[in-house]
Amino acid sequence: MRRRWVKVLVITVVVLAGLFTAADRIAVHYAEKEVADLARSKYAYGNSTDAHLDVSIGGFPFLTQAVARDFGHVTLDARGFTVDTTDNAQGGYLSVDRLHLDMRHVEFTSLTARGAEANLVTGTLTLSYEQLSAALSRLTRGGGQVRLAQAPGSDGQAARVKVTGTAGGSPVDTTGTLLAQGTEFSLSVPGTPRATASWRVGLPENVGFTAARSTADGVEISLVGHLVNLGSSRFGR
Repeated sequence: MRRRWVKVLVITVVVLAGLFTAADRIAVHYAEKEVADLARSKYAYGNSTDAHLDVSIGGFPFLTQAVARDFGHVTLDARGFTVDTTDNAQGGYLSVDRLHLDMRHVEFTSLTARGAEANLVTGTLTLSYEQLSAALSRLTRGGGQVRLAQAPGSDGQAARVKVTGTAGGSPVDTTGTLLAQGTEFSLSVPGTPRATASWRVGLPENVGFTAARSTADGVEISLVGHLVNLGSSRFGR
C-alpha cells in the first residue's frame, strides 16, 4: 500500500511540474509578444514588409520573475526595418540589417511595458554595405551607382568606408566616414554631389551610440545605455 502511495505521489508531482512548466512557457510567450508589439509601435522596428522582430525573456521560472516584476535578461533582435534621413530626403530610406539589444535587470514599475526600466542596455546596430550603397546611390543627384566596402582606419565613433563608382556623372574613388553619435549616424563622402547624409534611429531613452567600425560585411555600431526607460524614445515617437 505504501509503495502504491509513493508511486501516486511521484506521478502527481511530475504532472504538476509539467503543468507548471507549460503554464510558465505560455506566460513567457505572451510576455515576449507584448514587448515585441510595444517595440513595433513605439520604435517602428516593424515598419517594412521585410522587417522581423524577436524578443526573448531569459530565466526560469518566468512566473516567479513576473510576480517580482524583475527580469534578469531580455534580448531584442530587429531586422529589416527602415530609417529615413533626418531631412526626409527623397529616396533617403535605409534598411537596417540588424539591431540587437541586450537588456539586463529589467524592472516593471507598472503592469504595462511602458513602465519598464532596464539597469543596463548594450547592443549593436549593423548596416550592410549593400543597403548603404543603394541609399547613397539614390541620394546622388544626376544619377550614378556607388559601392561601399570596408576600409581601414576606424577610430572611436567614426568608421571608414571605401567608396567607388559614379556619382553625378563623375567617377568616384575615395574614402568616406560613417560617424555615429547619439541616436544618429551620418555618412560623409568627399567629392559627391551630396557630401553628407544623416539618419536617425529610434532607441529607448538614455541609449546612444558609442563606437563604429568597418567589418567585412558592413558597418557595426555599438550602443549602450544606463537606467533606460523602455517606454519612451529619444526623439519622441
